[in-house]
Amino acid sequence: MKIKKLETFTKPFVSFVKITLDDGSEGYGQMSTYNANITAQIFHKQVAPWILGKPWDDFNDLENFILEKEHKFLGSYLLRAIAGLDTALWDLKGRLENKPVTSLIGGSPGALKVYGSSMKRDITPEDEADRFKKLFEEKGIDSFKFRIGSECGRGVDEWEGRTEKIVKTINKSLDSSVTKLVDANSCYSSKQAIEIGKLLEDNNITHFEEPCPYWQPEQTKEVTNALSIDVSGGEQDNDIRIWKDMVQRKIVNIFQPDVMYLGGLTRTLKVTNIIKEYGYICTPHAANLSLVTVCTMHLLKAIPNAGPYLEFSIEGEDYYPWQQNLFIKHPFNVVDGKVSVSDEPGWGIKINEDWLNSSKYSISEL
Repeated sequence: MKIKKLETFTKPFVSFVKITLDDGSEGYGQMSTYNANITAQIFHKQVAPWILGKPWDDFNDLENFILEKEHKFLGSYLLRAIAGLDTALWDLKGRLENKPVTSLIGGSPGALKVYGSSMKRDITPEDEADRFKKLFEEKGIDSFKFRIGSECGRGVDEWEGRTEKIVKTINKSLDSSVTKLVDANSCYSSKQAIEIGKLLEDNNITHFEEPCPYWQPEQTKEVTNALSIDVSGGEQDNDIRIWKDMVQRKIVNIFQPDVMYLGGLTRTLKVTNIIKEYGYICTPHAANLSLVTVCTMHLLKAIPNAGPYLEFSIEGEDYYPWQQNLFIKHPFNVVDGKVSVSDEPGWGIKINEDWLNSSKYSISEL
């Protein structure tokens, strides 16, 4: 069977991909979020033309062929576009074999623990603590990540004194059984990060994400070596060569690939194998409730070096209005601090027809 048609359904933040084979078989995937309207153009210009009419079933070879033909353009946008193809191929394979994707890669459906991931820096420490406590009581979520510093902030806090106050407030306000994590989003120099890290250690924080500019791994390694708590990173990295170097040199000790930024599940599995080979934990990045989190759920149920929980955004319509109404039968219901990976074929989701009908439609076909 060969690839006959590739369709995209696009809005500025999200673009879904539908793949159709010459026998009529179908699968759905998603390109990485943000500027998806740009990524969709790249998909039809630099991805689809190379694979139409080709056999569908060797995902690795298909995607390597695209990367070889577009070798002058290897980078984030091309891989974000390939993610749409790759996730559609895995959905197609699951539908053809009547299996969930996690079962195709050695896992099994079922419950998966989450940590509640806050995306906000414009929230007061007291309000952040209050919503964590509410989720702890109502949803059973007993692990939370909050933001410190400012995003790529050159060492400057979001507002003066915020980081110290929120760290101490969260530690004091939450039950002692709650696991606490922070994300600095590339804010600090190594010297600053080590100082902040001591504050984290003193306040029962277990996980310090992206403390230094991610493009300066030597600084991050200094922090990893200096602290007793886990230092994590990797979400921005999409080059397999960088991943090999980062793992071999133990830049961090918790690794966080992003399925969509990397170019899909196929390339992410390569990265998780590199991480596993060196004996490290993989806790992928999944920062919004689109298909990236569904894909990550299936991945975590299959890999042997999975971290203890799934990153699960706690932001709703006020922060991410674009992630509303993407799916029929919401796949992110949290019960007792866990979500459930469906046993339905493929990704186990159905995209909302109203959303598709209101999107910009494009097609590439033989």
